Amino acid sequence: MSRADTAVTVAPAARPNPLWTLGLLRSELSVTLRRWRTLALLGVLAAVPVLIGIAVRIETRGDGPAGGGGDGGPAFIAQITNNGLFLVFTALAATLPFFLPMAVGVVAGDAVAGEANAGTLRYLLVAPAGRTRLLLTKYATTMAFCLLATLVVAASALAVGALLFPLGELTTISGTRISFTEGLGRALLIALVVAASLTGVAALGLFVSTLTNSGIAAMATTVGLLITVQILDQIPQLHALQPYFFSHYWLSFADLMRDPVYWDDLVRNLELQALYAAVFGSAAWARFTTKDVTA
Repeated sequence: MSRADTAVTVAPAARPNPLWTLGLLRSELSVTLRRWRTLALLGVLAAVPVLIGIAVRIETRGDGPAGGGGDGGPAFIAQITNNGLFLVFTALAATLPFFLPMAVGVVAGDAVAGEANAGTLRYLLVAPAGRTRLLLTKYATTMAFCLLATLVVAASALAVGALLFPLGELTTISGTRISFTEGLGRALLIALVVAASLTGVAALGLFVSTLTNSGIAAMATTVGLLITVQILDQIPQLHALQPYFFSHYWLSFADLMRDPVYWDDLVRNLELQALYAAVFGSAAWARFTTKDVTA
């Protein structure tokens, strides 16, 4: 028998088409945004600025000033009656500690575990994307939800603020005045910073999602970890560890309303989120690429 007869021809492995990868991302976004759970989360987030705006309007109906102080949400609340744009900052400050990260935790926790629970994960892995591309697509979808959820809060607050309160020049936390256009630009920048502040939670939720085949368990664990970290961040005895908690610098976005802008805590926040994304993203990849998928 000749060598040609015994030679085995090995076909090169097919490489995923980038257009197919974009199609997978589009499909993931479509499936995520069409779920009733996702729509309910977005509805709750959109309702928060409405409730805050109505409460402030009722409280100040007699032309009395709204209470508050400090550099975070309360300081913004004191300014809402003078300018409805401050409702955007107040709504983001009110939703960032719990509502926004909870919504992100639910979506991220269900990303992989939900597919496994539904029995569709192994069918996705048959496609030419591979585990790494699939995991990156899941994370990109979660990050897109982070941005969408933040913009929903900001847009709802801007609409309610325009309906219930006057709009015009803004007085910054530093006491200087800026134009409405510049204030609108800062509001958009703040929304982007808030969305970026959720990258650590998204990576943590994705990692938890690779550890179990139960979507409910992954979502509950992610939200539970979020609440635990928030509690630990308020205990004075842990002050040495608190700067390393992913939630510690979340409200630093208020520094964008200073003139000039105070960047130190903002940069620390973004660096910390990048670190959490790198650590838990790598852990999720290591787990998912070696996981025995049976569902």
